[in-house]
Amino acid sequence: MAAERAKVDRIELCARLGEGGTTPKPELIRAVKERLRIPVFVMVRPRGGDFVYSRAELALMENDIRAAIDAGADGIVTGALTRDGRVEADAMRALMTAAGDRPVTFHRAFDIARSRSEALEDLATLEITRVLTSGGAPSASEGAEAIADLVRQSGNRVRIVAGGGVRAHNVGQLLERTRVREVHARLVDDRSMRELVGVVRAQAKTRIEG
Repeated sequence: MAAERAKVDRIELCARLGEGGTTPKPELIRAVKERLRIPVFVMVRPRGGDFVYSRAELALMENDIRAAIDAGADGIVTGALTRDGRVEADAMRALMTAAGDRPVTFHRAFDIARSRSEALEDLATLEITRVLTSGGAPSASEGAEAIADLVRQSGNRVRIVAGGGVRAHNVGQLLERTRVREVHARLVDDRSMRELVGVVRAQAKTRIEG
């Protein structure tokens, strides 16, 4: 609700943020959707830890995506890798099929892929909507040059979303250095949200996800 008041464009809804985010229950998704007008993208990740999933876990993720959509999710945030650090293309196809016409974001599993350039090409082939990345660095500011390279590589095929330590004091420079059109921020109070949005709105056509 604070994010909506700050005029954030959408939110990413997760459970267990201490584990990096896992799938929220359908009841929570419905409760959030009842209170918000802005789009709600739902994280689908069955557990913390790595992003290499068993067949049983992938089947659970497909069911969770369908349940999230039934509960009102406007988009899905997920990702799967092979043991050697590639995008798990077959798994992603199944997950995207479960998502139907909802946009799908590949989350920061992307940052631990063995080659981000290769992973981006694989995801572009899959026609993923967005990729969330810090450029493989601890923060988006530190990975700005790598993010800029991904923006250039992607062209108009995949939307690159810069995330990781994005705050009002650094988002302006981040936008200039990377040329991303969307940023992702984890903020906990109205003031910090409003400050970030104010800086971003001063720069043309950038969207904010909280």
